[in-house]
Amino acid sequence: MEYKKKILVTGGAGFIGSNYLNKYVAKYPDYFFINVDALTYAGNLDNIEVKKRNNYVFRKADIRNLALLEKIFVYFKPTDVIHFAAESHVDLSIENPSLFVETNVNGTNNLLLLSKKHSIDRFHQISTDEVYGSLGHKDKPFTRNSPLKPNSPYSASKASADLLVRAYNKTFGLNTVITRCSNNYGPNQDASKLIPKFLSNLLAGKKVPLYSKGENIRDWIYVGDHIDAIDLVFHKGKSGEVYNIGGDCELANINIAKRLLELTGHDESFIEPVADRPGHDFRYAKTTAETNAELGWKPKVAFNDGIKMTLEYYRGKIQSNLQIL
Repeated sequence: MEYKKKILVTGGAGFIGSNYLNKYVAKYPDYFFINVDALTYAGNLDNIEVKKRNNYVFRKADIRNLALLEKIFVYFKPTDVIHFAAESHVDLSIENPSLFVETNVNGTNNLLLLSKKHSIDRFHQISTDEVYGSLGHKDKPFTRNSPLKPNSPYSASKASADLLVRAYNKTFGLNTVITRCSNNYGPNQDASKLIPKFLSNLLAGKKVPLYSKGENIRDWIYVGDHIDAIDLVFHKGKSGEVYNIGGDCELANINIAKRLLELTGHDESFIEPVADRPGHDFRYAKTTAETNAELGWKPKVAFNDGIKMTLEYYRGKIQSNLQIL
């Protein structure tokens, strides 16, 4: 079959990448999707629901391995790249900054080198709002033109990758877009992240570890809204542009914890304060007005609805594990 596009998706066995593939492999039967993933702790092929479809294939590969990536490019001849793959755990980046430089910076550069060499039509970099740094209570939200002021090794590595993407666009004319999203939640998220960790603990009758007083604020978006924004920007975004993606839902971590306690029938004695992480950013917030105005995108899933769907997903996952046992 002659496909309209052959999209190389990195990190497709991870949280956001798997949600993207599960929806869009089915939606675009005339596209071919090549899922490249190293299958580290954050990647799981069980997340993939479309693995038997004819327009999907998986190849295990680490984006740090340029020679192996080259073979994949030569064999499959992708027309486009959507780059999800990244080390994304802030705590781990504090323990091992070099790993984040190797994967997020060098790995991204490998993909850019090959995208330039093989004349890729579009390179879509999946980034994060953490590259902008931290805000105070009364500070105005970041815009896509805000300076990059990362505070953790993780966010610094993502900012570096974003700048490489920009450089390949400006210097070599590579068709690129960057999307910077806020905190995601939903199915398939790695269990060490805040919402899945809290839900898993509470459903097992365990306490939840909350940094300090839980005053840190994040903007939250349901992963289904994020992948829809990715698809829109991939197809209609302007080359060289940055698009902020968010849920317009700022919540302090303590409020997240209390909502999850309420949904699972626990009281506040199940909150266990733990020492704060070094350099913990206080607040992330950004305007998505530019994205809304240019592409007509807005999030559809309200937090209360999304968190209930997420709870049901984890309940189902626990029941499935019990049946296997």
